[in-house]
Amino acid sequence: MKKLLVFTALAEGGTGVVLAAYPPIVVRLLFGEGISGAGVITSRLAGFGLIALGVACWPKEGSVRPFHGMMTWSVLAMLYLIYVGIRGEAVGLLLWPAVVAHLILVVLLVGAHFKERMK
Repeated sequence: MKKLLVFTALAEGGTGVVLAAYPPIVVRLLFGEGISGAGVITSRLAGFGLIALGVACWPKEGSVRPFHGMMTWSVLAMLYLIYVGIRGEAVGLLLWPAVVAHLILVVLLVGAHFKERMK
């Protein structure tokens, strides 16, 4: 099981890195289509999610990997959405509320993590 988890974490995380760095190649390879505009932004967010999934899947006894995975996803998504908003790229109605939602999630996760460690 450990080898399978390591393989899965590397595969998903690696795909996420490529998707975050250069979405068109992944989309072209997977779907045979090009992307632009909001499709690139959404693809990068999906890449961050795959990186977080890879972090969460990495095996370790007594692990807090689900915490690390969700923190990775939330921080990367929040920072990227801030970047997109500041640049003025494809700013929709829910962009800034999504930033706030991820910020709240990060704060709640950090609080829960410290509370759990204090036990």
